[in-house]
Amino acid sequence: MGPGMMGNDCSWGPGMMGGHYWQRGDGTSVKTLDQARQRADAFAHRLDLRVGEVMQFSQNFYAELKTPSGKLATEILVNPANGDTGIEYGPAMMWNTDYGMHPRGQTQTRLSSDQAQHRAQQWLRDRGSNLTADKPDAFPGYYTLHTMRSGKIKGMLSVNGFTGAVWYHTWHGTYIATSEH
Repeated sequence: MGPGMMGNDCSWGPGMMGGHYWQRGDGTSVKTLDQARQRADAFAHRLDLRVGEVMQFSQNFYAELKTPSGKLATEILVNPANGDTGIEYGPAMMWNTDYGMHPRGQTQTRLSSDQAQHRAQQWLRDRGSNLTADKPDAFPGYYTLHTMRSGKIKGMLSVNGFTGAVWYHTWHGTYIATSEH
């Protein structure tokens, strides 16, 4: 914990992006999707990105960030307790080839969107789950999918676009609501 290698107000790790992984909140709790969007907007602005979908879970708020042209760039989390905002741990940090900890600038993946969805569904089936894998969202280097039951969001998982590895997002908790802009 502490400042990043550029000496900014980063509260989580240095890294290749000069500490741009995390932005401290002001200690005020975030209780609504609109408040989470405001926190996400402040973070997105630092990276010259804009906020797309925002989701509320029992443990955090989740937001997709997009490039000015509308292409998905990365995923972030907003801490409901204090407003801290940062790149989502897991795939967004480790597999994102543009905004993660190991940027390569290589966004062309080996797996197609359909292959990623099939891989996610097989992974769920192999674990005896009755969840289904929804349509994938393509981020640089990986895909993220909602897991569904009876047409309702239950969680999320990601598929590495190069290796096909699956990473289930265990940190969200129970899905509550979504706001799209």
